[in-house]
Amino acid sequence: MRRPACCLLTGLVLALTLLTGCASRAPAPDAPRAEGDWQAQRDRLADLETWELTGKAGLRTPEDSTSANLDWRQTPYHFRILLSGPFGSGRSVLEGRQGRVSLTTGEGRFEAASPEALMRQRLGWSLPVAALGDWVRGLPAADRPHRLERDAKGFPARLEQDGWTIDYRDWTRAGGLWLPRRMALSYGDLDVTLVVTRWRPEASDA
Repeated sequence: MRRPACCLLTGLVLALTLLTGCASRAPAPDAPRAEGDWQAQRDRLADLETWELTGKAGLRTPEDSTSANLDWRQTPYHFRILLSGPFGSGRSVLEGRQGRVSLTTGEGRFEAASPEALMRQRLGWSLPVAALGDWVRGLPAADRPHRLERDAKGFPARLEQDGWTIDYRDWTRAGGLWLPRRMALSYGDLDVTLVVTRWRPEASDA
C-alpha cells in the first residue's frame, strides 16, 4: 500500500537534515551570476558546515501532492528542523547530535541512532541522506559516480546520482556565496521541489 504524501515529505525532511552573519531575504541579487563565480567559491562552499535556511518543500506523487514550511539550522554538531504545513500533521521538530536523532510530532517523540534508522522505523523506507546534504549546496556526493551538467556560466544545472535527478532552477546570493534557491528533485514517480526564501550561511572560517 502506498504511503500518503505527508509521510513521504516528512521522510524527505529527515533526509535533508544531513545534508549538510546575517544575510537578507532572497530577493533577486544586485549583480547577476558571472562565469567563474562557481569555481571561485567551490572550496568555501564545500567547507560550509554552519548555516540556516527558511523555505518551502513540496511533494507530488501520482496519488497526492502536499507542501510544508521549513526552518532548518545546521551546525557541525547539531541540527534542528521545524516543519509545519497544511497537510494535517501540524508541527514537527527534528533534532540531532552525533549518534542520536529525535523527531517530535503530535503523536509523540521518537528516537533513533541516525536519520536513516529513524526513517526506516517510522516510515519503513529511507533516502540517501548523506548525498542530500551535498545536493542542497549544489555539490555531488563525494566518492560516488555521478553525472553533472553545467549551465553557460559554469554553475550546476542538472545532477544525476544514486538514481535521483536534481535540477537547479535558480540561485541566490547570501553571505558572499551563490546558493541554490530553487531545486527540483525526482526519483521514479516522486517529485520534490525545494524553494529557499532565506539563506544564512555562516562559514566557519568567516
